[in-house]
Amino acid sequence: MQKILITGCPTGFGLDTARHFLEHGWEVTATMRTPSQDILPPSKHLKVIPLDVTNEASIRQAVEAAGPIDALVNNAGVGLMGIFEGTPMTTIRALFETNFFGALAVTQAFLPQFRQRKSGVIVNVSSSTTLRALPLLAAYTASKAAMNAFTESLALELEDFNVRVRLVLPGRSPETAFGQNARAQTSKNGVTIPEPYADWAKNVFGRMGNNSGPVTRSADVSAAIWRAVNDPSCPIRLPAGEDAVALAK
Repeated sequence: MQKILITGCPTGFGLDTARHFLEHGWEVTATMRTPSQDILPPSKHLKVIPLDVTNEASIRQAVEAAGPIDALVNNAGVGLMGIFEGTPMTTIRALFETNFFGALAVTQAFLPQFRQRKSGVIVNVSSSTTLRALPLLAAYTASKAAMNAFTESLALELEDFNVRVRLVLPGRSPETAFGQNARAQTSKNGVTIPEPYADWAKNVFGRMGNNSGPVTRSADVSAAIWRAVNDPSCPIRLPAGEDAVALAK
């Protein structure tokens, strides 16, 4: 039975991906900062373990608890919206610690076993915000654009070891709590709207509240991750969701 470890599983894309792989006969290790045993169907093939991707000791413990795996999905991430000028650098650094450096640290921890076996797949979940410039997302998009560049370079390093590396780029998904969590992160991390930006920002936030048009569903993302893991012929960048696919064209 093939084994997969997925980071960031308490809600949204991570939760749906864990469920998807379980339903398709994989052994799943679902990680989250605060493990909850009742958010996924009970299964002898499911392991729920704690993992804080910003903590080295937590990563080491997760590697030991998971054991050998065939696929790694770096999905853990946080959102952030706001005027860049009004965003403290401490907040931006914390954002990168989770969205970028956390994924690098987890990847580096699992790489030796993939390299030694000369098999494995790493899937990094990025964002369709990297496909088109958008306001109020400068820091968040930068963290995901860094993920893109890292993934594409790492893929070249690992080709000779038969380890595949892929990117999944989800679009906007109102059905998940990610947008709400992003706004919560914004409000509690000292992000302000400097007065000269106030009227403009109000208009932009108003447009963002319009949920008409194509969007991304969690099922789109789990299907894209499934393809990235199981289809060696899939492209390195895989948009997930109708809006993301449109942006990628």
